[in-house]
Order: sequence, then structure tokens, then C-alpha cells
Amino acid sequence: MSELLDHLLATPLLAIALTLAAYFTGDRLFRLVGAPSWCPPILVAALLLAGVLALAGIDYADYREGAGWLMLLLGPATVALGLPLYQQMGRIRALWRPLLICLPVASGMAALYAVAIAWLLGASPEVLASLAPKSVTAPIAIGITEQLGGSVALMMGGLLLTGVAAIGFVDLGSRWLGIRDERLLGLALGINGHALGTVRAFEIGPTAGAFASLGMSLTGILTALLLPLAWRLPGLVG
Repeated sequence: MSELLDHLLATPLLAIALTLAAYFTGDRLFRLVGAPSWCPPILVAALLLAGVLALAGIDYADYREGAGWLMLLLGPATVALGLPLYQQMGRIRALWRPLLICLPVASGMAALYAVAIAWLLGASPEVLASLAPKSVTAPIAIGITEQLGGSVALMMGGLLLTGVAAIGFVDLGSRWLGIRDERLLGLALGINGHALGTVRAFEIGPTAGAFASLGMSLTGILTALLLPLAWRLPGLVG
């Protein structure tokens, strides 16, 4: 059995098959329980996949090496979000001033509060570097994490938890505050929940999806440009 597992891990087929099986199973369970916004299919899939890897004794590094082929699709998928942006360009242009003001502040706060909480709890510089880009979409966050000297595995976990938490908090907060504007909902989901929040935004409507794409894209760009520079400031970490 061990030899068979080693043989399968020598190719990306096992990792890809496990990933797809976990996602489709998670999506099925998600729909069976009534599609709750606080528990997206990707969270269920991640838990199922983690359980399978643990039970089968598959090292995460081996799985990630095989699943790297799927990571190549993240870039084109992110670029494809430019289409809904183009379709909603008129509405986006009408709000360029408030967007110009709020996006840098919001993207900065998304990194700051996670690093501040972890620092207060005594986290190491590696953990801080892994949590700093947790609100940025994966293709960009991986590069930032490696540049800062963090752990990609830890960052991916933070990325998942951040996306799930953002969806839940935005849904609950919008109901509590009576916010129904799709532009605000989409922007909040995109800035704080990256790709997971953007998927949720498209479930709300095309306008929410477009503004989520805008928030996710610009947050990624601003974080990629400014976070590595801020990280080099004397006394920030270490």
C-alpha cells in the first residue's frame, strides 16, 4: 500500500483527484444543509481534504507539490474577473473619489489588525509575515509571503479562515445595520474576503460581484506594492 501511495504521489494525479473530490463533496454537503453563507463549500472541502491527508499519512508538502498544477489556474481565474469590472465600469467611475479614499485605508487595516493581534499574542516574525497578506487573493498572497519570509502553508490557512469569517461578518453586519446596497456589500466582501468573498458577492448580484472584484484586485495590488516596503521599516518586526 505504501509503495502504491508513493507511486501515485510521484504524479500530480492523486493530489488533483483528491482536491476535486473534496470540493464536489463539500459543494454537495453545502447544498444539502441549505447553503448557509457562513459555511461555504471550500471550507467543508478543506476540512475533508485535511482529514483524508491525515488518515492516509500523506505529507502536506507532497500534496502541495502535486496540487501545484491547480495553482496555475488561480492567475487566469483572477484576471477573468476583469470582465464584470468592465461591465460595471460606469458605476465604478461614478464612485472613484470615495473608492480612492477608502481602498488604501481598508487594505492597510486588513493587514494591520491581523499582525497587531498576533504581535500582542507573542507570535514569531515568521507567523507575522504569514498572516500579513491574509486578505489578499492567493496568487498574490503567495508571492508576498515568500518575500516576507513567512510560511505559505500557514498563510493559506489564514486565507481560508479570513474568507469564511469575512462572508459571515459581512452577511450578519449588513442585516444588523440594514445595508442593502450591493456596491457596499461587494466592496466589503472583496477587500476582506478576497476570492471567497467575491464568489459570495456574485451570489448576491452582478453589481456586488463587480465591486468585490474591484476591491479584491486593488487590495492585492496595494498590498503587494506597499506591504514589503512597510515590512522593512526599522522596528516593525523582529
